[in-house]
Amino acid sequence: MSSVIASTRFSVLDRSRTREGHDGPEALRDTVRLAQEAEALGFHRFWVSEHHSVPGIAGSAPTVLAAAVAAATSTIRVGTGGVMLPNHQPLVVAEQFGVLESLFPGRIDMGLGRSVGFTDGIRRALGRDKSAAEDFAGRLDELLGWLAGTQRIHPQVHARPAEGLRIPPFVLATGEGAGIAAAAGLPLVVGDLRGREQLLRAVERYRREFRPSSWAPEPYVVVSGTIALARSAEEARRLLVPEAWSMAHSRTHGVFPPLAPAERIEALTMTEKERAFFEKGLRGHLQGTEDHVFPALEAAIEETGADEVLVSTSTYDRAALLDSLRRLAGLADLTSDRSESAAPA
Repeated sequence: MSSVIASTRFSVLDRSRTREGHDGPEALRDTVRLAQEAEALGFHRFWVSEHHSVPGIAGSAPTVLAAAVAAATSTIRVGTGGVMLPNHQPLVVAEQFGVLESLFPGRIDMGLGRSVGFTDGIRRALGRDKSAAEDFAGRLDELLGWLAGTQRIHPQVHARPAEGLRIPPFVLATGEGAGIAAAAGLPLVVGDLRGREQLLRAVERYRREFRPSSWAPEPYVVVSGTIALARSAEEARRLLVPEAWSMAHSRTHGVFPPLAPAERIEALTMTEKERAFFEKGLRGHLQGTEDHVFPALEAAIEETGADEVLVSTSTYDRAALLDSLRRLAGLADLTSDRSESAAPA
């Protein structure tokens, strides 16, 4: 076992993707079941995401879903990847995470993103516009102030029950967001593995500008990406087909559809533009058998200096996804002790 992989934590992000023939409520229940399976395999965290009015994604209320996940598990850390802070008032976010941490002490992570709704209609419904992301640093500072009890924008108002609780914050970002994470002294979540040059620039800036804080005494980098493991290279590739087609379809038709079976997608007659996006979506991921993925994973961790890998694989075949996670858990020997990892939690 490589010392690099052996000392790296591995976690799971699930977007509650819907599948053809299965509705949104079932996708959410699948997320809860996957969290239970990830816990049994030894993964460190299980995070859920925030998407609004996306046809292929059921996860719209991450703190609510995180509560369901935490209630159905007992040891794995649970969090958000992430709550989009520009969409919400910092006080409300602090209160929600305060409730989560109070109910599930020592297990809650607060992953925070900078995105706003991706269409004008969604932004109007949320009461936000594109400029909301520009004040992310200020909203983040306010949120941390509510948790620490140092927020004095409203002197008579307190974030109960969050005030004084230790809820580890993470910033999901690249570019300017990496600088914000560094200035605040917070762990950084960056991805994906395919955009290696942009990823490395963000990580380098983050480490260069990092200021130690009470949240993290030193930089902590979580790298997110797709990892697909199977008995053969072809089976691993087929794991990627549903997501690649869903993304290709969204870029050519403006609709993000539910995940479809790989065999049906491979039988489609695609337009030249669809085929180009589809093939692009299949490239650059860590995929294949354990023997093939191991050196590539080791190289990615060494190159980025990642402290943790957040696996964000989505596919139609739930059994195949679980098998991929099981193979990754064996490859990374997740039963070994990682207590000395330089993690904030």
